[in-house]
Amino acid sequence: MPELNVVEIQDILPHRYPLLLVDRILELEELRVVGIKNVTATEPHFQGHFPEFPVMPGVLIVECMAQTAGVLVLSQIPDRKNKVVLLTTIENAKFRKPVIPGDQLRVEMTVISKRASVAKMKGEARVNGDLVAECTVMCVLRDKGAL
Repeated sequence: MPELNVVEIQDILPHRYPLLLVDRILELEELRVVGIKNVTATEPHFQGHFPEFPVMPGVLIVECMAQTAGVLVLSQIPDRKNKVVLLTTIENAKFRKPVIPGDQLRVEMTVISKRASVAKMKGEARVNGDLVAECTVMCVLRDKGAL
């Protein structure tokens, strides 16, 4: 599949600014997806985390990983406009290096197991080839009307 730009990502994910954290999808396969997040100094969380040493919060790195996983899951659902992917579990999250403005976060998520409404994926986030974060996430697919 060709790369997806942010407009095409918005056609798949329900997230919007300021919480849409995936700028581009480089690779999208049946069991693997690679996404890009361009980290910029104008993002609102850097005002308070931390003014003298801006560091992307780990929770937002994990959210970026979960959104990248969500692109894979929702891209395979024909009626995705009526569905939502909810994060249910984060396991073994590790943060190796700080992510700062100017960095480009490359997120790779790989399916470990997948059923009709549940997917478990392992992910890595890298900056310039260096591992900065990793975790395993589980998400569940739900009907929007059933929430």
